[in-house]
Amino acid sequence: QVQLVESGGGLVQPGESLRLSCAASGSIISMVVMGWFRQAPGKQRELVAAIARLGTTSYADSVKGRFTISRNNAKTTMYLQMNSLKPEDTAVYYCNSASGSYDWGQGTQVTVSS
Repeated sequence: QVQLVESGGGLVQPGESLRLSCAASGSIISMVVMGWFRQAPGKQRELVAAIARLGTTSYADSVKGRFTISRNNAKTTMYLQMNSLKPEDTAVYYCNSASGSYDWGQGTQVTVSS
């Protein structure tokens, strides 16, 4: 069974940065298109960034130019570098396949507030 563990969230001020990490079992990071999702209170979970097997990346318009998805060379860990954070980025962030195929982890809370 695939396990997904997100970490790296926290409370930051607008304009600051955070780096999220996703540890996944079962080598899925090297096998499938992976994504970072977020869910804000009262809103549906949305896909904000994805990375394909060969490394092609894609982003939601709301984070394009500010967020960068990547993975380590061993393809065991996935990252989301978040720069120029805005209050509207406040959400619980999750990793999963881009289609949300696996059981969701606990997520990591990101709060952007002055």
